[in-house]
Amino acid sequence: MRVLAVVHQADAGAGVFADVVAESGHELVEWQPVDGGAPDVPDLGAAMVFGGAMHVDQEGDNPWMRGEKRMLGKLLGRGVPLLGVCLGAQLLAEVAGAAPRRAPEPEIGWKRIELTQEGQDDPVLGALPEALDVFEWHSYEAPLPDGAVALARSQVCLQAYRLNGSPAWGVQFHPEVTMRELGVWLDNYTDDEDAVRVGLDPEALRAESEERIAAWNEVGRGIAARFLAAATAAT
Repeated sequence: MRVLAVVHQADAGAGVFADVVAESGHELVEWQPVDGGAPDVPDLGAAMVFGGAMHVDQEGDNPWMRGEKRMLGKLLGRGVPLLGVCLGAQLLAEVAGAAPRRAPEPEIGWKRIELTQEGQDDPVLGALPEALDVFEWHSYEAPLPDGAVALARSQVCLQAYRLNGSPAWGVQFHPEVTMRELGVWLDNYTDDEDAVRVGLDPEALRAESEERIAAWNEVGRGIAARFLAAATAAT
């Protein structure tokens, strides 16, 4: 199966998801929307849309985002299995009819989420504990599209959803992130005005993350594997 990875910036790629795609015998094809055009991926079996420092409503500063949203709409209409991560989840939610917006407060670091009953029964997230700590870095949220199913929430906002009638999921947290990528985000945290505003301590978060990342990467690998299994079953 050919799997499209939509990557918005070099330090926010497929991470551990790329390893799982390869180990599962699939082919990962990366596309960066900022380059323009459309991805040339015949016989596409699934797509994963990753994060980025830009926000979903900043089309004026990122005009390429309009083309990406049109592309995601076409994939959704064709029933291609989709998994959106952070910005990717917000883009997918907008294409499905929701209006992503600024969250009540940023969530940066390790935060507790809880699965809903539907989340506990979900083929992609259901293997997770009912409550767990996840790695977050976002200032916007993706409200639940009409007809979609809420799979997980934090005290701040919706954390995961599944679209109704389509093999498409969105997660607000970062199950794909590696320590290398996370380290780059921390090195450049002053580029994020919200991280500065909330008083992020980059070295404290780096130390905590170095202790947690190995276990977290295993969680991410499981999510990726179950998404790919669901995508394979749907194609």
